[in-house]
Amino acid sequence: MFKEVGGVQIQTKHRASCHCGSVVLELSLPDGVVNPRRCDCSMCRRRGAIVASVSLNGIRVLQGAENLKLYQFNTLTAKHYFCSNCGIYTHHQRRSNPSEYGYNVGCLEGVNPFAIPNVTTSDGVNHPADRHEV
Repeated sequence: MFKEVGGVQIQTKHRASCHCGSVVLELSLPDGVVNPRRCDCSMCRRRGAIVASVSLNGIRVLQGAENLKLYQFNTLTAKHYFCSNCGIYTHHQRRSNPSEYGYNVGCLEGVNPFAIPNVTTSDGVNHPADRHEV
């Protein structure tokens, strides 16, 4: 699907997949990859993925829903999904904003996350949901 901006056709639907191709997603990204970032929480440090966000209705599983496995930890708010065949993290429902999915930018077809300049790192060690008001 495309949208027209200034007379130029911009792709709005993007495919993403795990490494083995068992899981295929369609992402609605009308503005492209917005706010790519890393996180330093215990999960993200180990996973090492660059993520960006999309609304919950912005991801559709095209293939392999039966191969997606769910992992949750700590408050059990975030829902991390990965391929049960190859182990690649594809997306997660965000803890800091449960109305959005974070998705693995490296799973987008045709995108090299290492080519994205100035990727920020979020302070997941001191997650906003862990802060208690005094």
